[in-house]
Amino acid sequence: MHRPRLPLPRGPLSEELLDALPVGTDFRATLAAAPSATGDDAALALWVLHELHYRGFAGVDDALEWEPTLVRVRTLLERDLETRLRARCTPPEGRPFVADVLGWIDDQEGVSLARHVHHDADRDQVLDLLRARSLYHLKESDPVSWLVPRLGVPAKAALMELQYDEYGDGDPNRLHHHLFALGMAACGLEPAYDAHVDVAPAEALEQNNALTLFGLHRRLRGAALGHLAAFEATSSLPSRRMVHGLERLGFPDELVAYYAEHVEADAIHEQLAVRTICGALLAEEPELEGDLWFGAFTCLDLEDRFARAMLQRWGVEERAA
Repeated sequence: MHRPRLPLPRGPLSEELLDALPVGTDFRATLAAAPSATGDDAALALWVLHELHYRGFAGVDDALEWEPTLVRVRTLLERDLETRLRARCTPPEGRPFVADVLGWIDDQEGVSLARHVHHDADRDQVLDLLRARSLYHLKESDPVSWLVPRLGVPAKAALMELQYDEYGDGDPNRLHHHLFALGMAACGLEPAYDAHVDVAPAEALEQNNALTLFGLHRRLRGAALGHLAAFEATSSLPSRRMVHGLERLGFPDELVAYYAEHVEADAIHEQLAVRTICGALLAEEPELEGDLWFGAFTCLDLEDRFARAMLQRWGVEERAA
């Protein structure tokens, strides 16, 4: 398995962390820098610490995944991220999640990168988008898999049905993140897991950090499933738009196939995630309804922030979905 390389630092905290990880013995300076870290610096540092729980890094001891001082740094950064995410959240009051979340999602007006790709994007913009998205798409459903042992029987069984599809129904050649890697390679992009983190905006890092935050912490299982429901509910139509935009620009069939796979699959996953998985969770733990809304709001909010950042990077006027 490919071992990712460490990225380039983006500020004092990430510089301290990235210098210390290969040595692996003293993280006091990293801890001292953590409370004042903000923006790209904090987002990258948290992403690196989270990656220790996935594939780790070349030249970094696997034992550092649970090194106590690094866990303290991660906790500080996660606490700051969760505080900011909750401060932004304005969920609807008095609306049942399972019955109303799909209608609520339809009423949200966010910026659509898929619409831009469908009608207006040029080839360089799409390639830039693929690089930034690769942080998620080359990991895909991995953060969700941490939820499996934390759920009751009905929700666990339904989540495994969804995950089995995400992981290619047992066929490694149909694994969704592998399909994305094949699409990247066909476009002439490096498909390695670590290849494009240095060009990803902070908004892309925060999307990934939120997913891992929700997945790693059992207390946030409701937020993780709310995020999953909103993600699946907002994937099918954008994937169809991506297919049309990629075909318009003459992108390889391998990349088109990745998005085509999600047009039908995520239309099914939407109902499975909302009605079956979240419904089963609430039947056993109705007190988690607020966290379901928090996760769904966070999914849409972070995607909107990412879309605005990318359009600003390209000098493109924002347009709602």
